[in-house]
Amino acid sequence: MIPETLSVDAGDVRLAVYLSGPRDAPPLVLVHGYPDSATVWEPIRAQLDGRFRVITYDVRGAGASEAPATRSGYRLQRLAADLAVVADSTCGVQPFHLVGHDWGSIQSWEAVTDPQFKGRIASYTSISGPCLDHASSRSDCPLTVGDKQRIPNQSSVGGGFRQMLRSWYIVFFHLPWLPELAWRLGGARLWPLWLHLTERVRASRDPAQLRNAINGLNLYRANFIDRLLHPRARHAHAPVQFIVPLRDRYVGPELSLAHEAWLGAYERVEIDAGHWVVLREPQVIAAHIERFVARHLHGSRGSAASPLNAREAGG
Repeated sequence: MIPETLSVDAGDVRLAVYLSGPRDAPPLVLVHGYPDSATVWEPIRAQLDGRFRVITYDVRGAGASEAPATRSGYRLQRLAADLAVVADSTCGVQPFHLVGHDWGSIQSWEAVTDPQFKGRIASYTSISGPCLDHASSRSDCPLTVGDKQRIPNQSSVGGGFRQMLRSWYIVFFHLPWLPELAWRLGGARLWPLWLHLTERVRASRDPAQLRNAINGLNLYRANFIDRLLHPRARHAHAPVQFIVPLRDRYVGPELSLAHEAWLGAYERVEIDAGHWVVLREPQVIAAHIERFVARHLHGSRGSAASPLNAREAGG
């Protein structure tokens, strides 16, 4: 099904929004990550828009959406406000189910933990994108600083070191002009090859790849250091499912463990796959999204007393 396209006013920018599926079906909003655009969700859309009203959008600075004039326009609060505008324009007052991948997941946590969204988000599926506030507060995370009350044990130190190695690119993205130069000198053109070599994914070249990559650097630069130095107590108001690719070279599985204090009861599904599992295993991801949404169609948080963990084989 070819999606319908809308242009939505988000104040300082206009956002490109794409809709498909029955108008009276439960709404499902999918938020993409870096350096992608909404096209990354098309394999998932094909699996779900027969049963859901599937809504995707190019985040500010990516795809066909406009870019803000300043770096502050990429702050998490602005990204959550964009989600609210998209939901208002496509769902009205009806609660929606939310799915985020990579930076789409990171930014969606802002809404999932914002009391102003309580009752709007019926469920949340997070794929390879932790809440920065939660991650910065963990004793096993290399982002944790300045808290003498946390004494990490040997296993948590090992997990933190592994995550530090995975997170090298975050430091690189904060350097002046070098990341932009790398993207301009061939990074954008070679991106499909990188996905093929590292993720076994055959991805079409996105005409907006260079723009996505360069503008999206501001997602890191506008948020990571602030959240590192000033993590907030953020409690989820919607049921949460983590889909955890065990071969993710960027986000370690440990970042989705031990979140009961912030999330209450939550679920984890482990998949033998890499970071771009949304492209590599769309049928598997769609099935887990559909299962979780079906359990929360009426806004129930469920009654489990502890996180539920499942293991799924993948490619």
